[in-house]
Amino acid sequence: MKQYLFTVLLTAAVTLALSWAVWRLSLRFKLYPGIRERDVHKTPTPRLGGIAMFLGVVTAFLVSSQHPFFQIFWADPRPVYAILAATALIVLVGVADDLWDLDWMIKLGAQFVAAGIIAWFGELQIYALPIGGIAVWSGWVSFTITVFAIVVVMNAVNFIDGLDGLVAGVCLIANGVFFAYSYLLVRDTGASSYFNLASFIAAVLIGACVGFLPLNWSPAKMFMGDSGALMLGLLMATSAIAITGQLDPAIIGDNDVFGRSQLLGAFIPILLPIVVVILPLLDFGLAVIRRMGAGRSPFSPDRKHLHHRMLDMGHSDRDAVLIFYAWTAVVSLAFLLMYIGTAQEWPGDYLLGVAFGVVGVVACLVVTLLPSRRTDATPKEAV
Repeated sequence: MKQYLFTVLLTAAVTLALSWAVWRLSLRFKLYPGIRERDVHKTPTPRLGGIAMFLGVVTAFLVSSQHPFFQIFWADPRPVYAILAATALIVLVGVADDLWDLDWMIKLGAQFVAAGIIAWFGELQIYALPIGGIAVWSGWVSFTITVFAIVVVMNAVNFIDGLDGLVAGVCLIANGVFFAYSYLLVRDTGASSYFNLASFIAAVLIGACVGFLPLNWSPAKMFMGDSGALMLGLLMATSAIAITGQLDPAIIGDNDVFGRSQLLGAFIPILLPIVVVILPLLDFGLAVIRRMGAGRSPFSPDRKHLHHRMLDMGHSDRDAVLIFYAWTAVVSLAFLLMYIGTAQEWPGDYLLGVAFGVVGVVACLVVTLLPSRRTDATPKEAV
């Protein structure tokens, strides 16, 4: 655990220092776009925070390559190199879009290429799901599902990037829960070492979000832009696939490993990686349906995202962000408690997680639907 804590602190420190440097350079050389028609912020603000976050991530990977505790996933470096190459590609395209507003087809094409690099060259794919005991797909089916899953998560995370600190905070909470889950899952499956690629990526993303938040909290000095949001989505999807999509379905459905509830023992390892990004996925799905229903491109921007609707209800931007944090924490922690309950055979099994989720959801609904009528700020951009 000390090695993971070191990874978080290192990534956070490097990201914070580089975020400040990128912010100063962006202001000095005016490296920011003008106000677009769909933007609601009035002052041009740098959108290059993703560069600092990417360099923080790369630094953590480079340091891990020299650390004996992380040699378990450096023994075969191909997945790591594929992840870094795909991340570099998506960050470059994201930076170009942040500066010059690229056509959505170019960005989408780059996303599929980046996902393909991870699935093909990195050989990180969803090989099986524990449905009906065992289910193994052909190579092309596995590759296709993996690529589409990564692209969907990338866009889902990018779509909620509309308020100061929203994406960084939501991803911080989501990756914190996923880190705990992946760490415990490896332990429960009887692995000889707790050090694995999925947990390491989650720790790195926690550090990157912690390091960037000081400059991104309202009022934001800098946005992470498409480069940062797409990178977070890419790596979050990859970390989930790196562990859940490659588990042996027979082990996942084993009562001796996952407690008395075979059904939950089988499905929670699939559901929890999805649940931690449930709000971005929900917003993404609603946006696609809304835009295609209106005869527009699913990637055409508008101002009808969930965070926009919360502002229209009377929430301030900070209140809306904190409510998003609360929803993310409640839903993801509830499933984590359910997983721990089934694995450890707690009294009541997963009921503690269910009770926590019910109480948390009710509390979040009350806060969401009964806002304080303050509109002291507005979202930074429509995505």
